[in-house]
Amino acid sequence: MSARHTGIGMTSQRTRLRMVERLREAGIQDEQVLGALAEIPRHIFVDEALSHRAYEDIPLPIGFGQTISTPWVVARMLEMARGGRTLGKVLEIGTGCGYQAAVLSRLAREVYSVERIAPLLMKARVRLRELRLINIRLKHADGHFGLKEAGPFDAIVMAAAASHVPDALLEQIAQGGRLILPIGIKEQHLTLVEHTEQGLVHTTLEEVRFVPLLPGAQR
Repeated sequence: MSARHTGIGMTSQRTRLRMVERLREAGIQDEQVLGALAEIPRHIFVDEALSHRAYEDIPLPIGFGQTISTPWVVARMLEMARGGRTLGKVLEIGTGCGYQAAVLSRLAREVYSVERIAPLLMKARVRLRELRLINIRLKHADGHFGLKEAGPFDAIVMAAAASHVPDALLEQIAQGGRLILPIGIKEQHLTLVEHTEQGLVHTTLEEVRFVPLLPGAQR
């Protein structure tokens, strides 16, 4: 791994481990999620001018009106998506800068990620290639529709807020699978949908703030 990936000073491995310890103190309990966060260098997924802030628990701009979620939100969503299970196939809606997909690649056998903004997807592809993460497949598409041809999925993680759960995503959750996403317009809450033998079970979790899920694919 190059010096850019390992980092120095505020982007060093030691800084990353301090971030993980803060997340543990803030209530994140899944050690596999924490281990994945410790392994992936978050600073390479933001502009170099912001890299010294990459391990603070704040969202950072990544262009096109989008942000990289706080480390706590990423950890919480992935902890809930995993639910203590070994994950096979996972779908991410909203690739963004590629960071969450990179973390997911350490938690699942296969990661599929959909992004509607082509330039963001291109930048994410470069960063993921630098890290030699070969179990991630990216697609330029509208996240409302998921990725039916690759489903069903053990977990679906949506990094944009919707007024309701898109029907296409509900249909792509495998039996025993989980979907985690922010629901709401003015007030948003993380919502967990579990596909149980009795049907779909919805659970409302913490209040969060995400960019909205928008329709269409943008060049």
